[in-house]
Amino acid sequence: MRLLTARDYERVFQHPQKSSSKALTVLARPSGQASARLGMAIPRKQIRRAVERNRIKRLIRESFRRHQDLLHGLDVVVIGRSELLKKNTQWVFESLEDHWRQVSERCRSNAAC
Repeated sequence: MRLLTARDYERVFQHPQKSSSKALTVLARPSGQASARLGMAIPRKQIRRAVERNRIKRLIRESFRRHQDLLHGLDVVVIGRSELLKKNTQWVFESLEDHWRQVSERCRSNAAC
């Protein structure tokens, strides 16, 4: 359930529905498929240590897995920023849940999404 190619990412970046905060940005776009797919952009410039980047990716994947029913039919890209390093696990899960709901509602209500 992942976005694999640059073409997949480009498609989401072209005309996405967006939800953002200081720590995270979530972009989504309908995929035309039954299941949701996830892509992540966790820049090394923002989060230096691989251990921290990997932890953040694990949290994002787990939250995505828990909310797949909400996100069905969407391609989603999560962009992380250095502000994530200051947040605890509970905050990340709650923030992602809010972002999932926002982009899902926006994509469902906006036919041009």
